[in-house]
Amino acid sequence: MAVENDSSVTEFILMGLTDQPELQLPLFFLFLVNYGVTVVGYLSFINLIYLNSHLHNPMYFFLFNLSFIDLCYSFVFTPKMLTSFISEKNIISFTECMTQLFFFCFFVNSECYVLTAMACDCYVAICKPLLYTVTVSPQFCSLLMSGSYVTGFAGAMVHTGCMVRLIFCDSSIISHYTCDILPLLQLSCSSTYASELVTSVIVGTVVIISSLIICISYILILSNILHISSSQGWFKAFSTCGSHLVTVGLFYGFGLLTHVKPSSAGSVGQGKFFSVFYTNVVPMLNPLIYSLRNKDIKLSLKKTLKRITN
Repeated sequence: MAVENDSSVTEFILMGLTDQPELQLPLFFLFLVNYGVTVVGYLSFINLIYLNSHLHNPMYFFLFNLSFIDLCYSFVFTPKMLTSFISEKNIISFTECMTQLFFFCFFVNSECYVLTAMACDCYVAICKPLLYTVTVSPQFCSLLMSGSYVTGFAGAMVHTGCMVRLIFCDSSIISHYTCDILPLLQLSCSSTYASELVTSVIVGTVVIISSLIICISYILILSNILHISSSQGWFKAFSTCGSHLVTVGLFYGFGLLTHVKPSSAGSVGQGKFFSVFYTNVVPMLNPLIYSLRNKDIKLSLKKTLKRITN
């Protein structure tokens, strides 16, 4: 992807997570372990779904795609962050910065739509179980995922295009550990009104539509659960959508805390703190959330380990 800009700036300096030298090495090993656990967790989860035929159903098809997105998402920021802890100057070229921003927007937008599709899947599974196999067909699932990736790509192109057209003059220091939209807008010496407006419209549209669909789905699910008299039915309903609900809460909760525009210098540091949770901790937790109380995953893991040992 060729990226051209009229700015005098051809590279940026990322300030990183902290400027305290004594914390660099401990943070390097901490995030290295975090990265290792995240990658191993997602690769294991993806392989389990791929290798076990009884997991080849709509729910795990969506989980497969969610895991793939989160795995790719972890590659966008963490390697560069790890490098920043052990290098004297954390330099990133303009093209690399825009590429990082593009893939960040692409994976985040796509994940919004995948989580929305999973909410609809939960609704049909609980409220319309007899129509589930007809409604959530393989063709319909593929269409939903294709739409998620296409709309994610379109959104990322618009966001990146808005940043590319900005002009960056003398200052090239980004007070963050990554090339995100808000730090770049703050660094620009040209008018950012149009870029901020387009960004707000796109983000607002994605968040409102996906949140609305997820909320409606869970209101209908809750309404259906309240009419279930048996405790077994309640447990089955919770096991179907509980993990998804926790994932949605973490994703949107920390996303909101991370990308709310800071009003002071202290808020910038707080924004970095929430951003670390959003880009590093939340992706690491997702495989655990979907595995700990999931009998199918536990059974598949036992079968796979038995197959390997034998």
